[in-house]
Amino acid sequence: MHTNRSVPTSQLALLLALSLNLPGAAAEHPELKPFPVAGEGQERYVIVLPHKERGEEGSFKVDLVVGKLMMTDGVNRVSLGGSIEAKPLKGWGYTYYQVDKIGPEISTRMAPPPGTKPVEKFVTMPPLQIRYNSRLPIVVLVPKGCEVRYRIWSAPEKLEKAAPG
Repeated sequence: MHTNRSVPTSQLALLLALSLNLPGAAAEHPELKPFPVAGEGQERYVIVLPHKERGEEGSFKVDLVVGKLMMTDGVNRVSLGGSIEAKPLKGWGYTYYQVDKIGPEISTRMAPPPGTKPVEKFVTMPPLQIRYNSRLPIVVLVPKGCEVRYRIWSAPEKLEKAAPG
């Protein structure tokens, strides 16, 4: 699979608006009402995907990535423990996603060269890949201070034939 890099300008503007979690666009989605709101100590993120026809959606996947901006030494690879869990929306047949706890911080242990300045990076927990469904919003509940980002993956239409071996 490869990343879909050819996004029309109108879709790019919509993606940007939705990824910034602007209140208007995602809040107006007709299917959003049954989803839970953020509880105490949580934030709710809503992703509305660009429309695809039913036959097209099987060629796309969405990576949900939860993390936070952190100061790092710029040398070591840093990630966060935790997991994104799929939760059923009882009585609706829908799914929402929740992170109950983020952390601990996991890092390699290389010594940075003397004088290395700290670098701010988006440090993430392991992503969760989900199926593409443009008819429903993707709702993610995370602890306050975290961010939700996403990436859309696409597969080429042509299937390659494997050689017997």
